[in-house]
Amino acid sequence: MTRKGQRFLLISVALSLLAVATGLVLFAMRDSIAFFSSPTDLYSEPVSESQRIRLGGLVAEGTVIRGVGDTVTFGVTDTNAVITVSYTGILPDLFREGQGVVTEGYLAPDGLFEADTVLARHDENYMPAEVAESLRQQGVWQGDGDGASTAQPGSSDY
Repeated sequence: MTRKGQRFLLISVALSLLAVATGLVLFAMRDSIAFFSSPTDLYSEPVSESQRIRLGGLVAEGTVIRGVGDTVTFGVTDTNAVITVSYTGILPDLFREGQGVVTEGYLAPDGLFEADTVLARHDENYMPAEVAESLRQQGVWQGDGDGASTAQPGSSDY
């Protein structure tokens, strides 16, 4: 085989291995992708119960119910609709009614959102960009800017 043929074979094998590796990575990531939805989105576009989603909005006033052990039930609202969320675990310190929250999990057939992750805003200037955009579209968001934290590196907000 000539040098040109060997080089072509080497490049072909390398590209084939790269394609297989890319395929394996994408296949492994398909279950960990979570699409953002607001409560109104979930009512208007139902999702399958096996699809992992990220639900965001505000913790609805008067909906936080502490159950047995670490189980907590609360409502997430975008001011148009409320989805009831069930979460077992320790909630973030900044979790409270009227504050922005993002939960990740699955929507059960009965309409209960079973969360395995709850994220609360970390300071008074921060709201997740997806939540802020959803609230802005509804005409509810009254914050300034894009909703992202304006803290500078090295400041005390970290």
